[in-house]
Amino acid sequence: MPKMIVSIDEVVIKEVQLTKDKTTLGRRPYNDIVIDNLAVSGEHAVLQMTGGEVFLEDLNSTNGTYLNGKAVKKQQLQNGDSIEIGKYKIKFVGDGVADNFDKTMVVKARPAAPPPARAGSPSSFGDSIGASAFHASIKVLSGAASGREVPLTKVVTTIGKPGVAVAAITRRQQGFVVHHVEGAGNPTLNGNPIKADPISLKNGDLIELAGTQMQFVQT
Repeated sequence: MPKMIVSIDEVVIKEVQLTKDKTTLGRRPYNDIVIDNLAVSGEHAVLQMTGGEVFLEDLNSTNGTYLNGKAVKKQQLQNGDSIEIGKYKIKFVGDGVADNFDKTMVVKARPAAPPPARAGSPSSFGDSIGASAFHASIKVLSGAASGREVPLTKVVTTIGKPGVAVAAITRRQQGFVVHHVEGAGNPTLNGNPIKADPISLKNGDLIELAGTQMQFVQT
C-alpha cells in the first residue's frame, strides 16, 4: 500500500498510508493529512489514487506545490518522489516497493516466460538452466543497508532509484548480464559506464548505482 512520509528538517513527523481514492492535504483539521503551518493553504493539494497510480494535484494553493523542486499543478507520482510544501517534505513510497536496500533503493524481481523448448532440450525453464544454474546475489557495500545481500533468484531483477538511475540484472544460461534501464544517473561496473547494451557479470564485479556501491557475488 502506498504511503506518504512527512518530515521537516529531515525529522519524520508522521506517516500516512493512502487507503482512499482521494487523500486531501492542507492546514484545515478536516484534511486527511493535516499540516498546521501558515505556509500551507487550508486545502492545499489532493492525492488521487487510480488503480496502481497516484497523482498529485495542487488545489490553487497560495504558495504552490513543488515536486522534486519544480512547481506542479498535476503530476503522477513515482516511488521516491519528494513533495515540498513550505518547509515540509513529503516523500512518496509506492505500493509493492521492496525495502531491500534502504527506503529509497528499489529491488524488484520478476519471472519471465519460459523460452521455447528445442529438440533434445528440457522443456521447463527451471530445467533449462538447471545444470548450469548459478547461485548469485548482490551485496550492498555502502549506505544504510551495507552488508545486506539480495539473492538473484528471478530471471530479471531491477535495482536502483526510480527517476535517478535504474539497472536490470538478467539471468541467462551463460550467467548474468546487467544493463542500464532508465535515469540520468549513469551506473558503473568496475568504474566503467553501464549502458543499454548488456554486459556480462563476473564474481566480484563492483556496481555503483544512485550513490550506492554493490558487489556481484556468484558461487
